[in-house]
Amino acid sequence: MNFLDRLWGAFPAFLMARRNVARAKTRSALAVAVILIGVVAIGAIGAGGVAFQESQFETLGSIGADIQVFAGEDNENGHLTAADVGRIDRVSGQAEIVPLKQANADVIRGGSTAGSATLYGVEEPSALYEVSEGSIPQNWRKGVLVGSTLADRYDLRPGSKVTLRRTVTEDGETVRRTEEYRVTAVLAQAGQADIANPNEAFVLPPGEFDDDVFAQVIVRSDDATTANETAMQIKRTFNGRRQIVAVFERGDIAEQIDEAFRLINLFLVGIGAISLVVAGVSIANVMLMSAIERREEIGVLRAVGYQKLDIVRIMLAEATLLGVVGSLLGGAVTLGIVAVINDVLLGDPFAFPPGSLQYVVVGMVFGVIASLLAGIYPAWTAARERPVEALRG
Repeated sequence: MNFLDRLWGAFPAFLMARRNVARAKTRSALAVAVILIGVVAIGAIGAGGVAFQESQFETLGSIGADIQVFAGEDNENGHLTAADVGRIDRVSGQAEIVPLKQANADVIRGGSTAGSATLYGVEEPSALYEVSEGSIPQNWRKGVLVGSTLADRYDLRPGSKVTLRRTVTEDGETVRRTEEYRVTAVLAQAGQADIANPNEAFVLPPGEFDDDVFAQVIVRSDDATTANETAMQIKRTFNGRRQIVAVFERGDIAEQIDEAFRLINLFLVGIGAISLVVAGVSIANVMLMSAIERREEIGVLRAVGYQKLDIVRIMLAEATLLGVVGSLLGGAVTLGIVAVINDVLLGDPFAFPPGSLQYVVVGMVFGVIASLLAGIYPAWTAARERPVEALRG
């Protein structure tokens, strides 16, 4: 006697349920298929939603424990000064600060304007950006770094030259200055929400800008808690009744996006759960039809001594068996579908993000529970049948 025979012998209700299910192959297969579809709907939608969320965060870039400090609406200068940068540095403690200068420029090609671009002035570009081609010199005092989009648009590579025309202040007067720069590096593609996104920008040494004009200061913390504490300290230092600086915590964006994705995912999973409710109705219909067709058989069982509870056990075992088979098959199909989704969105079929597999498990458990609940009414209806009336058919 093999293991399965011992198992069926230990649970006679399931042995009879297996025989009954096998006897009505087409009807049982349809019931299993409905459960399978419901499990796939919950698992694939939920796990696929998590994969989509992960891919979007990769696209948006790192928007975690960073703070951006700008000139506030009550700032008389209209920008941050070197003195402001020093105060922010002292208040931020161990956090890394990146002062950022900013301007606009025209890109000159063949003596005429070919387009416009943003200019950033950063002392240490490696604190914000990664390089895809070339390198950033240790003591960076000349040359220009170009964003990936502009590099492709104007066919710029390390060693190429680019001419930029912009407005500068010289001896208190505003003038238009045209200068040629040599490209030292092409920056890697950045996420859409990255700070000072360089994709369509040029990055220059700060010395190329007005000395005491900073567009913003970026404070990079280790975690969201530290970032929040630093932001509060900066506000207390600068702002009283007036808003001298505006502090923008990027961790708030990450939380809002995460919450939005979570709610959307729950909504979609709820839609998928409706299919399992439909599956439960289908199971109930199958079990009712089974009880009607086997009315005489149930009457014989009652006549030879089977109690109502025994009949209920057999009928519920059938419903549970259908649910287990449908859920197992649905789980396997769901894993295959999610692997394809992962490959498309994340580039790796086995890159299951944290929390994605729980939707597969939830779908399978829900499938078994839905089947079991759907079998209760048909089982009780069959058990209440009087033996004599059942034998008459």
